[in-house]
Amino acid sequence: MFKALGVKQNLRRAILPGLSAALVVYFAYHAIQGNHGFLARAHLQQEIATAQVTLETLGQQRAMLEQQVNLLSTDSLDLDMLEERVRVMLNFGHPTDVVLHLD
Repeated sequence: MFKALGVKQNLRRAILPGLSAALVVYFAYHAIQGNHGFLARAHLQQEIATAQVTLETLGQQRAMLEQQVNLLSTDSLDLDMLEERVRVMLNFGHPTDVVLHLD
């Protein structure tokens, strides 16, 4: 019923499935481990989340600095803010000020 096939015929019949399996393994590996694979995507999403937190923090700092600059602008000069900046920059204090030295 079954004929014994030669080694050459068996190899010819195994080439196409073998190449197909190799291609599937190759593409599956690169879909997971490649530069644009699933693991790289997860890593990029983590970096994006970290960058968004940094962006929010820097946005808050910028808003605070812009508020301080607006208080020192010539249009609406806040004398208390000006006095505070002068004391810090020139290292001066009022004679009635209490100075606490912190280590």
